[in-house]
Amino acid sequence: MTDWYAVGVGFVVSVIAGVFAFAIPGVGHVGAGLIGGFAAGYVAGGGLGRGFWHGLLAGSVAGVAVALLLGLAGSVFGGLAGGPVGSLFGGAGLFLVAVVVTLLLALDSAVGGAVGGWLKAQ
Repeated sequence: MTDWYAVGVGFVVSVIAGVFAFAIPGVGHVGAGLIGGFAAGYVAGGGLGRGFWHGLLAGSVAGVAVALLLGLAGSVFGGLAGGPVGSLFGGAGLFLVAVVVTLLLALDSAVGGAVGGWLKAQ
């Protein structure tokens, strides 16, 4: 069963670490995902699998939140540039691409979560 408190902790840690990650682009954002996933996995405990799952969820939730903001921005700017059709395709297209990228980038959070869950189980 999913421990949503652990996912929430991982989400908050990911967002806070992500803000500081702008100082070291690339490496910083991977590190933010690892740290957030580790926090989620450690709070959830239960071993590798449970930590992996909670880290993946924490990273995905953080990414989907960013994707929603990007989709909204795409809708607004698409609407300004191309009317209602531009708004629809700009927002929906950008949102779908951002969700796919989010799921790929959540893998580092899952790895961090697996390590955190494993350490807590020891």
